[in-house]
Amino acid sequence: MQKRERKDVKTLEELVIEVKSVVKVTQGGRQRRFAACVVVGDHKGTVGLGIGKAAEVQDAVKKAIQSANKNLIKIKLIDNRTIAHEAHGKSGASRVMIKPAPLGAGLISGGAVRAVLELAGVQDILSKSLGSRTKTNMANATIDALKQIKTPEHVAKLRGKTVEEILG
Repeated sequence: MQKRERKDVKTLEELVIEVKSVVKVTQGGRQRRFAACVVVGDHKGTVGLGIGKAAEVQDAVKKAIQSANKNLIKIKLIDNRTIAHEAHGKSGASRVMIKPAPLGAGLISGGAVRAVLELAGVQDILSKSLGSRTKTNMANATIDALKQIKTPEHVAKLRGKTVEEILG
């Protein structure tokens, strides 16, 4: 059997957001495992988030990377640097607001939100973390906000109008 080389495989960068120890108490005692949260992206508009649990840290990270690769989303960047409009994302008690920024503003965000946006390839953006600051929920809320973004071309197509009519 021949091995086929896939040329469409993207090189995705991985970043571990959090590794934590989780304990399940059973009748026989405490069962300790590790939970890892990993974000993957190509810095060109593709990003994914995954969570994995295992008895060893390396196995948990490997599972999280596999999960992140399965959950990739593609976002359309305006001028290859920012998003089209303001968006709000929510996950658990965490809420994130992301907003486009002018050229040269940079990536104004912190923690898990910054990691997700950086690997997505966003260069100019403002973000605000609202509610709980749990790393996993903040990353999920950021992905939720990115999923809500629609480009003017997409909105025009949905409404059956031209881009000029949408933008005014």
